[in-house]
Amino acid sequence: MTTSHLATTSATTDRLAITLWDFSWYTQAGPGEPFADIDRAFAETVDRGFNTVRICAMPFLLFSGRVQDPESIQVRGLGGDFGQRTRWYDVRGGYPLDGHRRLVELFEAAARHDCKVIVSSWEYQQSPSFADTDSWHRALAEVPGPDRAEAVAAALADLLDFLTERGLDGPVAYVEVHNEVDNCDLVPADGTPGHYARLRGPLERAVKLLQARHPAVHVTYSLGEPWPDELDDLPEQAQLAHFHFYVYGVLGALYEAVGLGHGTEAAPDTATWPTAELAAMLRPDAPAFADYQPDEPWRLAATGIPRELFYAHDWVDPDRWDLWLYENYAAHRQSMRDTLAQWVDSAAEFARRRGVPAVLGEGVVGYTPLLTRFEEDAVGKDIAEFVVDRCLAAGFHGTVLTSNAAPHHPMWHTDRDWMRRVNSRITAG
Repeated sequence: MTTSHLATTSATTDRLAITLWDFSWYTQAGPGEPFADIDRAFAETVDRGFNTVRICAMPFLLFSGRVQDPESIQVRGLGGDFGQRTRWYDVRGGYPLDGHRRLVELFEAAARHDCKVIVSSWEYQQSPSFADTDSWHRALAEVPGPDRAEAVAAALADLLDFLTERGLDGPVAYVEVHNEVDNCDLVPADGTPGHYARLRGPLERAVKLLQARHPAVHVTYSLGEPWPDELDDLPEQAQLAHFHFYVYGVLGALYEAVGLGHGTEAAPDTATWPTAELAAMLRPDAPAFADYQPDEPWRLAATGIPRELFYAHDWVDPDRWDLWLYENYAAHRQSMRDTLAQWVDSAAEFARRRGVPAVLGEGVVGYTPLLTRFEEDAVGKDIAEFVVDRCLAAGFHGTVLTSNAAPHHPMWHTDRDWMRRVNSRITAG
């Protein structure tokens, strides 16, 4: 087997400059869409200074044997306008997925463009919501909670077999059992206290399974919520410390004002919804909230994102949203930097204790409506560069610039030079 690009378990100068392709590389691949031409997407990626893409490789769909006739699945959106101005959900679809062929095309193109691939799964989070039927979603739900991590790991092992048999495993940087294992249905809550302790048994078994099947490939899992005081509760088998840092700060204050929750923060109690603050930010053509639904109810269950968030992101006026953030940012600036610095330093120290590299796979401000610019403009770039520089100083093996620096987000076409400049710091050695 060809060994992965991560040659040792210590930080190297071959750092990963990561762009987050997630599931969009197959859900936004129709005519004229960002990933219609996979070679062009890779060429643009390299042109912007990235050397690594991070993807949902749909292992459960393609290799678990639990989804009936996976090659018959069609990609489609959530219905009408629903989600069309929400990041990652602006999917039109209308084409067959043909996942095995798509996977081969991606790894062939990655090799041609000398890019690495972080192999993951979003299937217990979002991916199945973009299928034309609920068969994928139902198959995932039918796996008993304690068995899900191993089921995905076994499918990932088969996926690696599939790539190896075709000589396509060279680009694999490493494999994640799943995206954000602490913030999805992969390991359901079972009453265990704390944020991480419940993950130990299921993830230990999953990581060991993958390591036994593919000992030359580095294996980990990604974490969506950093809790520095609980890091030692995490399973010990992972060969990288992969974290996501979404600080929110002023964005979290806006979420609270408009009646939304985020991450582990529940939505506040509100007398009415939309709140007065959100109502004042809506576009004049916004429909009534009661009338705003996906075309099939199961799609919401398959996303894990509440209908309220879709409504806010789809119908807010982007300028009013950003104006609120700019007007209130000063009060949050220092606390946001302090929090991010603590997260970076805690993750780096945790990685040193475990003897593994640290990677920032997603970040950095938070989930903003598709057409807003706060994270893409001066303040957001300043925060992103602060985090990148802190990660590099702490010895991280790889980092993302921002989750929005990818072909399916507007800044891909407006901020090429900034991506080049900051990525050059990551890959400088």
